[in-house]
Amino acid sequence: MPYDEMMVAPMRKELTDLGVKELRTADAVDNVLKEAPGTVLVFINSVCGCAAGGARPGLKLALNHGVKPDVVTTVFAGQDADATKRARSYFQGAPPSSPAVALFKSGKLVGLMQRWDIEGRMPQEIAGELVRLFDAHCKS
Repeated sequence: MPYDEMMVAPMRKELTDLGVKELRTADAVDNVLKEAPGTVLVFINSVCGCAAGGARPGLKLALNHGVKPDVVTTVFAGQDADATKRARSYFQGAPPSSPAVALFKSGKLVGLMQRWDIEGRMPQEIAGELVRLFDAHCKS
């Protein structure tokens, strides 16, 4: 059963205010990951504390970097179940994780931070990992 939309709306807004594109259906996920040229970031959003305290603020900091993905998207675990399941299907057999951040280049997974890579870390540390991925795989 999905979370109440009223509860998750502020968590969605935190990312959409940054210009992150919401993918709320499986078809939307497929369209972006199969058709977008260059680099695509997929952020698996969540209601958990490590999403609120680390992952979302870390992404915000990383998106201030001069080099970033061509397309930045999000799905919401526990809310947009079909979109989340489809996004995770592109994570090359990695177990489900919320939150998570995946980076694709030319349709191939080149980086994945899962909950255990995020939990207990400060936003600056998470941003640092994302920036390293951006510098390695994204155009300036």
